[in-house]
Amino acid sequence: MPGVAARGRGRRTINEINMVPFIDVMLVLLIIFMVTAPLITPSLIDLPSVGKANRTPDQKVEVVIGKDESLVLRSGDKSSPMAMQALAQAVLASQAGKPPGTVAVVISADRSVKYETVVRVMDTLQRAGVQRVGLSVQLAR
Repeated sequence: MPGVAARGRGRRTINEINMVPFIDVMLVLLIIFMVTAPLITPSLIDLPSVGKANRTPDQKVEVVIGKDESLVLRSGDKSSPMAMQALAQAVLASQAGKPPGTVAVVISADRSVKYETVVRVMDTLQRAGVQRVGLSVQLAR
């Protein structure tokens, strides 16, 4: 029921918001959040660790992604610059005629290259049906 103010002759309703209950509720919520915030543990991401392969590949094809996102395909002693569109066909050609799983594809990228570029290269190779694609890593010293 709204408050009623009596002034002289007539009664008039007070149409102001009572802020005291609102402030009480906000203070209670603030205290609840302050108490529960330290109890919430941040979610941890369980990343895979670098291990050793069961069997080293007989041959290796390396896709090098430079700082300027240029692609170079290294196969044996040969090294040739490559466009993204021709990359999958060149890798499949280097794997052709050999038993499946004997030619591994290793992607080496500069540290400053965007993650999106590395994923785009992996996706291009995967869509073309290239098997045994891995990432080159440098072990911490």
